[in-house]
Amino acid sequence: MTEKFTFQLSLKNRVYLLNAVLLCITVIGAVLMVWYTYKTEKIFKNIIDKNIMIYQSAEALGTSLVNQKGFVSYYLLDHDPAWIDRLNKYQILFKENLVTVKSLVEEPWEKDAVAQVESKYKYYVTARDKVIDLYKSSEYDKGSALHKDVRQDFFKILELCEQFKSFHKNKIADAIKTSRRESNHLRYVALMAIVTVVVLSLLINYIFARHILGPIRKLAAEAGRLGNSKSSGNEVAALKQSVHGLIENAEQTHQELKRSRETLMQSEKMALLGKLAAGTSHSIRNPLTSVKMRLFSLNRSCNFTKYQQEDFNVISGEIKQINKIVENFLEFARPPKLKIKKMSPSIVVDSALYLLEQRLKSYHVTTRLIRHSPLSDTFIDPEQLKEVIINIIINACEAMDKTGLIIIHEEESHVEPLKKVDVIRIIDDGAGIPQEIREQIFNPFFTTKDEGTGLGLSIAFNIINEHGGWLDVSSEEGEGSSFVITLPIKDS
Repeated sequence: MTEKFTFQLSLKNRVYLLNAVLLCITVIGAVLMVWYTYKTEKIFKNIIDKNIMIYQSAEALGTSLVNQKGFVSYYLLDHDPAWIDRLNKYQILFKENLVTVKSLVEEPWEKDAVAQVESKYKYYVTARDKVIDLYKSSEYDKGSALHKDVRQDFFKILELCEQFKSFHKNKIADAIKTSRRESNHLRYVALMAIVTVVVLSLLINYIFARHILGPIRKLAAEAGRLGNSKSSGNEVAALKQSVHGLIENAEQTHQELKRSRETLMQSEKMALLGKLAAGTSHSIRNPLTSVKMRLFSLNRSCNFTKYQQEDFNVISGEIKQINKIVENFLEFARPPKLKIKKMSPSIVVDSALYLLEQRLKSYHVTTRLIRHSPLSDTFIDPEQLKEVIINIIINACEAMDKTGLIIIHEEESHVEPLKKVDVIRIIDDGAGIPQEIREQIFNPFFTTKDEGTGLGLSIAFNIINEHGGWLDVSSEEGEGSSFVITLPIKDS
């Protein structure tokens, strides 16, 4: 009577065994890949350390030889000794390259080839020098006959250099082919490893599903039928629901935290704005009030000339503009309050250019106004629109290096759906705006200036937005910028 011997592994041991096989395959595959990488690296090291250096030196040798061609003929034409001097320079360079090649070659045939080039070159140089001497002594017939032989010697040396260079070029190509072949071997090994790992992974999944998930499902189903006691199935389901609930709560908490962080950052910005506003109010507004009072008294007590009166008016206007900027800075946190008038934006453009006349001269910036006819009347706040235009022009001046051109182009256009708009384009030829910050220039507190507040363009954007229009920018770094103010034409 014979007994059958059965060898059966437990579930734990089967999983461990398959994981061990997977681990071995992964390690072996990794070792093979590392080995192949070192092998490939060695191949390319040989290429770089020897063949490429020899190839480059041989190419330099041939180039320095080719550069010697024609100088004897040039000398024959005009007897200028400068041609012989230049020939000697290339001759010295050829000898230096020949020494470099001799120091790199190791194989006997390479040394023989280099020695042959050196021998023929010495003979060639001797014959060439004899030709030059014949030409110098006006023996042109003998020199011309010998010159033909020298040319043949030159081309023979050049052919030897090309053969030497071509051989090493072929060796480099062979090394690259070998590298590709080894890379293909590596791909095959990696593919086999992937297939094996996939098969074993599927087997592990099968064991896991059949011997772990199956019993859990049966347990959950039986617990559901009983429904009167705590069971592992119910516990697993409860755990699953709890995990899902935890994930949802974590996601919700993350979103709330993100919103809270954004709110906190905005609050910090607003708090900083409040501090800046308070300091600005005490530091600027009070002195401005005193200056305005003194200017009023000065205007009443002095008799200005015509030009002095113009300067006085510009100074007064600039002080009003500064006061307006301070007000906008203090009111930045809330939408600007517009004092609407129906008028042409062209009048505002003229007023802004008049106020900036002296400042533009100080920047050495010229302006060109392109206007076929004044823009149509619409409802605007002239002071705030002027602030936008002045802000953009001053930014353009600061972006240009001491001199430049600003073009202001006015036109009427249509936007969908058939809506008429006034368009003011302010184009400069300054440094332009880098692409990485172009989307941020209208954000509050964003600035690239050392002493800037980062509010100018943000305030301008809000002002145009309150008008029902929009402010756009197009710019390429190094090619200037174009700010486009678009205002809807409203009848009422």
